[in-house]
Amino acid sequence: MTYEEYLDEVTTLIFEKYNLKDSLAVKLVMDAQEAEFFVRHDDDKKLRNIDQAHKDAKTIYEAYAGRAPRR
Repeated sequence: MTYEEYLDEVTTLIFEKYNLKDSLAVKLVMDAQEAEFFVRHDDDKKLRNIDQAHKDAKTIYEAYAGRAPRR
């Protein structure tokens, strides 16, 4: 998948798995992107797969869980 598709997948997984507002899921992914969390994914397309997306969604959610209000 493309880098953009990958970010969309991670965002969707955060939204669905952790019951967050869509806008908050987007913000978490944008914050992670700004913190350069996805640099390796941009460089290595092998990291852009569904299994990795599940791992990354969990990592990002856990990193921001303290400030993530539920729906």
